[in-house]
Amino acid sequence: MLSVISYPVFAISILIALVLSISPFPLGWFEFRPEWLGLLVFYWTFRAPAQFGILLAWCLGLMLDVLEATALGVNAVAMAMIAFLVLTIHQRLRMFPIPQQCAMVFLLLGINQMLVHFIKQMLGADDAGFSYLWPAITSAIIWPLLCVLLDGLNRKLG
Repeated sequence: MLSVISYPVFAISILIALVLSISPFPLGWFEFRPEWLGLLVFYWTFRAPAQFGILLAWCLGLMLDVLEATALGVNAVAMAMIAFLVLTIHQRLRMFPIPQQCAMVFLLLGINQMLVHFIKQMLGADDAGFSYLWPAITSAIIWPLLCVLLDGLNRKLG
């Protein structure tokens, strides 16, 4: 959809997503925080598949592992998986209207959250239930706003 991407918009959006991923959130609302970096990996892989790929997503996930002080590789594998899945369907995804794109965001980020939850369970975390899927739901709700904002910035500066 976008032929040229703006690298400053790319860099700043990733930096903001990393900051939002570790920013303090009210305790009762913490589990509803969107998966910011996952959204940006989805967006940039969807909009610029030639420039943004699995290796860059893996590196960003590794940065998130360091920032969150989790086991190295947990988020890296999850972000690489998001990039891989988006790369496999990005041409079909371009034809989807926004509500279907929101459903795909929920599906792929839900898979991401399940993978991270599974790995953390294997490492000894004691979270129970399906509350780990809330970030996928809130990310799907935010998707249209993120697309409009980043598409507009990318057109102006790209």
